[in-house]
Amino acid sequence: MPRVKKAVKSRQRRKKILDMAKGYRGGRSKLLRTAKETVQRALVYAYRDRKVRKRDFRSLWIMRINAAARRHGMSYGRFMEGLKKAQVTLDRKVLAGLAVHDPDVFAKLVALAKEAA
Repeated sequence: MPRVKKAVKSRQRRKKILDMAKGYRGGRSKLLRTAKETVQRALVYAYRDRKVRKRDFRSLWIMRINAAARRHGMSYGRFMEGLKKAQVTLDRKVLAGLAVHDPDVFAKLVALAKEAA
């Protein structure tokens, strides 16, 4: 039976981990065992934070809408309720964008929500 050499595959595995650990400080980018632990933890954080980012943005949009609605004398909850009754189906991302970049249109939406509520 021929002798099997695993040098290529094992080198590829090590190189893959060390490449992912580039930019880490000290042994975390040089030593395989330490790099492996650090990369594993980084991948876990990356997976988790892709979900967290969506939560963070939603709360940011709600804060922006609330601040803009209160400038027009209306709370966030009443504003959203009024839009729902007026059958306006804009999502929070779009509403927050309007609140920041186009206050005139947002003021009209507030007036519409007040009318409906």
